[in-house]
Amino acid sequence: MAKSTRDFGPLVGAIDQGTSSTRFLVFASKTSELLSYHQVELKQSFPKEGWCEEDPKEILATCYECIDKTVQNLKDMNIDPSNIKSIGITNQRETTVVWNKETGEPLHPAVVWLDTRTGATVDKLVNKTPGKNKDHLQPLCGLPLSTYFSAVKLRWLMDNVKEVKEAVDKKKCAFGTVDSWLMWNFTGGTKGGLHITDFTNASRTMLMNIQSLKWDDKLCSFFDIPKHVLPEIRSSAEVYGNMNKGVLAGVPIAGILGDQQAALVGQTCFKTGMAKNTYGTGCFLLYNTGEEAIFSKNGLLTTVAYKLGKDAPTVYALEGSVAITGAAVRWLRDNLGMIKDAKDIEPLAATVENTGGVYFVPAFSGLYAPYWQTDARGVICGMTQYTTKAHIARAVLEATCWQTRELLDAMNQDSGIPLTQLQVDGGMTANNLLMQLQADILNLKVVRPSMPETTALGAAMAAGHAVGVWSLKPEDLTAITTDEYTPAIKEEEVNVRYDKWKLAVQKSMHWEGHGADPTQVRIYNSLPASVFLLTSMGLLILGRHLTSAT
Repeated sequence: MAKSTRDFGPLVGAIDQGTSSTRFLVFASKTSELLSYHQVELKQSFPKEGWCEEDPKEILATCYECIDKTVQNLKDMNIDPSNIKSIGITNQRETTVVWNKETGEPLHPAVVWLDTRTGATVDKLVNKTPGKNKDHLQPLCGLPLSTYFSAVKLRWLMDNVKEVKEAVDKKKCAFGTVDSWLMWNFTGGTKGGLHITDFTNASRTMLMNIQSLKWDDKLCSFFDIPKHVLPEIRSSAEVYGNMNKGVLAGVPIAGILGDQQAALVGQTCFKTGMAKNTYGTGCFLLYNTGEEAIFSKNGLLTTVAYKLGKDAPTVYALEGSVAITGAAVRWLRDNLGMIKDAKDIEPLAATVENTGGVYFVPAFSGLYAPYWQTDARGVICGMTQYTTKAHIARAVLEATCWQTRELLDAMNQDSGIPLTQLQVDGGMTANNLLMQLQADILNLKVVRPSMPETTALGAAMAAGHAVGVWSLKPEDLTAITTDEYTPAIKEEEVNVRYDKWKLAVQKSMHWEGHGADPTQVRIYNSLPASVFLLTSMGLLILGRHLTSAT
C-alpha cells in the first residue's frame, strides 16, 4: 500500500456492523475521503427452518479485528492513527441480543432481523388486539406487528429460553440491538459499560413511542417486557463514552445510527422529500418526511431518520423494507450452485435480453412492505422448456427492482410528492445491469454515488459532527460524484410486466402460514415433471397449473 505524505487533517472512524460482515473504515473529515478499511465476513447459523442466528461474541471480536487491521493499514500508509478524533457505530437493525449484566455473557445467540421463528408469537399478539389488527400499535410506535421487530424477538426469548426468563426475573438481563451490545462492551462491559441505544435503533423495537421518543408504558405492557432490561435512549450524535481497550483506547464514541438511517445521512438526504434506497441483504427505501411523523396507509413504516445532537430536531422518515434482495443472490450461489461468486450473476443475466416471462418472488422470510405477510413463501413462476438459469438469474435481479417499485408506489401515495429521482447505495449497486433495470422499472433516474460506502460515511459524519470536526452545513458538505442511469424502455411495456409481477406476488401468499387457510391455495390436476416443490427451503416453483382460490 502506497505511503502518503498528505495531511488529511482530523480523521473519523466508523464501525459498520452488518448482517453478513463487519467493517471498520476511516474517513478524512474535511473531504469525506475514505482512507482505509478492513472487512471480516460474519458467520450465520440456521439451526431450524426460518431461524437465523449469529454469535454476539464473534460480532464483537470482528469489530476489534477490523479496527486493528485498519489502524495498521494507516500506519503502513504513513497516516497517523492518533488523528482519529471520534468513532461512529452503524449496525444491522432489529437483530436482538440479550446478555447477563453481571457476567457479560450472552444468554442466547443473536436473533437476526430476518429470522421468522416468532410467527406464532406474532399471531398470539395480533389475536389479543381489538379486531385482530396487526396495525393496532402503529399510532404509538409507527410499526405493524411482525416477526421483523425486536420486541417480538425478545418476547419469544423470554417465553422459550429458560436462561433468559430467569435473568429477566432476577433483573440480570440486558437487552439491546447490536449497537447496544457493542457500546456496552466498548465502554467497559461489566466494569461500568454503558447500556445505551440511539433513537433510530430504538424506533425499530416496537417499544419506543414514536412521538415522545421514550420507552412507552402501554407498549411495554402489551409485550409484557419490563423496562429494566432496556437501554437508555440517546441522540445519534453526541459523545457517549470512550473506547475502553484496544489500539484506539481513549477515542470518543460519538455517533450511533441504524444502518439504513446512516445511509440516509451519508447520502446527505437532509431535505424533506429526499429519498435513498440501500441494496444489501435486504432492500430499504427511506423517504425524509422532516420533523413530522407521517403514518402510512400503504404498508410503510414510520421511523426516526436521525437526531444529530441532544438539542437537534428529530427528523422522521417513511420506510419500505424488503427482506430478501442480495440474500437471493447468495441463495443462487450457495443453495443452488448456479453461480460461483455473487458478482457472476451480472454476466450470466446479461446473456439473455429478458427473463423469458419468468418471475421470482423471494419471500423466504415472508413478505415485508407493503404486504406484511408472514405466511408468504418464495415462488418462481412462468417457466417453460425454454427457461435457462440465465433467465432465472435475470428474474432474481428484476425481483429486487419490482419490490422497490412497489415501495416507491406506496411512498408516493403516502407523501403525495412523487420522487423525480432515486439515490441508491449498498453492495448490489456495483451491478450495472441491476441499476439499469431499476431505472427502467421505476421509469426514474437512478443516481449512484461513486463512493459507495455511504452507510459508514453517515456514521462517521454523525461522530465527527459531535466532536466538532465535521460540518453538516449544506455549504460545507463535500459534493459526491455520481453515476446516473436513465430509463431505456417504454413505460407501457413496464406496466404490463408489473401486472405480471403482482400476479406472481399473489401466488406467493398464504402458502406456509400460522393459521393460514389451506383452501386459499389449490393445485389443480397433476403437476408436470417440470414443476417441483423445494419445501425445505420454503421455495415453490410454479407451472401453469397453479391457481389461487378466490
